[in-house]
Amino acid sequence: MARIGILTGGGDCPGLNAVIRGVVRKGVNEYGHAIVGYRDGWRGPLTNNVIHLTPDNTSGILHRGGTILGSSRTNPFKEERGVERVKENLDAEKIEALIAVGGEDTLGVADKLASEGVNVVGVPKTIDNDLSATDYTFGFNTAVQTCTDALDRLHTTAESHNRVIVLEVMGRHAGWIATYSGIAGGADVILVPERPFDIEEVCEHIRHRHQKGRFFSIVVVAEGAKPAEGTESLQEEATDSFGHVRLGGIGGMLEREIEERTGFETRVTTLGHIQRGGTPTAFDRVLATRFGINAIDAVSDGDYGKMVALQGTAIVRVPLAEGVGELKTLDPELYATAEVFFG
Repeated sequence: MARIGILTGGGDCPGLNAVIRGVVRKGVNEYGHAIVGYRDGWRGPLTNNVIHLTPDNTSGILHRGGTILGSSRTNPFKEERGVERVKENLDAEKIEALIAVGGEDTLGVADKLASEGVNVVGVPKTIDNDLSATDYTFGFNTAVQTCTDALDRLHTTAESHNRVIVLEVMGRHAGWIATYSGIAGGADVILVPERPFDIEEVCEHIRHRHQKGRFFSIVVVAEGAKPAEGTESLQEEATDSFGHVRLGGIGGMLEREIEERTGFETRVTTLGHIQRGGTPTAFDRVLATRFGINAIDAVSDGDYGKMVALQGTAIVRVPLAEGVGELKTLDPELYATAEVFFG
């Protein structure tokens, strides 16, 4: 019997509890491991804040959003003696391997710790779907469904009042959520970080719709989308411990510019954290469960320094470095599909 640790880092998203449940259920019942949960992401190993996980205390969490372990954006490499403290606390708990569930930052730390001799297996998690080496990450499908539901509702009020409605969704560097939900929700314009936009071209699409007798329009914009000049609209200059600026406000800028340039009444809705919360879809529950099962399998095989990933319909193992080395940006063919319906 081995003692295996698990943590969830970065932004919460639907499906995290399904991963935890899968790791615990197979880890305990089939392998006989003891599973130790670290609270609040990488802050847990730094402070040795642990909870012992069992099939009993992880029962009934499959459908719950968020994470029972809590999360944070703590970076051990930015803390005094951070790496040494993590190693010391893992040794104190007699942890033989650690499963890190997270996105680019959380798994980036895991990759660095693997090079420091820590036995780590990664599970990819980001609603932005921008991690390389995996076709999808859990949480993305739920976020897209949430945005699509919002678009369905916004369509009715936009049409009733002859308004332009701008919906700002998440997507710092990649426009997967904006494009998938925009296609599914019948958006008339979709703006993404990969394609700096011309505001006058956006307005022309909207004017063209009005000329055809369609007196409302829906614009979906990812929070990281930028005007062609290359400037970002920032909520504030504060950054987290991984150096990320807090984005936000592009929707409000579009609202003002569209109304001023076209004369059409325009409103903005920003979904924000609503996209990250709530119950996971069936797709995300299944994917997260498969990731959890395969992560504990990798640990039991001693296959460390790897990340479980979805490729096609199969769960595979890839080096952690492949998952975090380069962001997976939007497929140009998918955006071309969306453009057919612009204007």
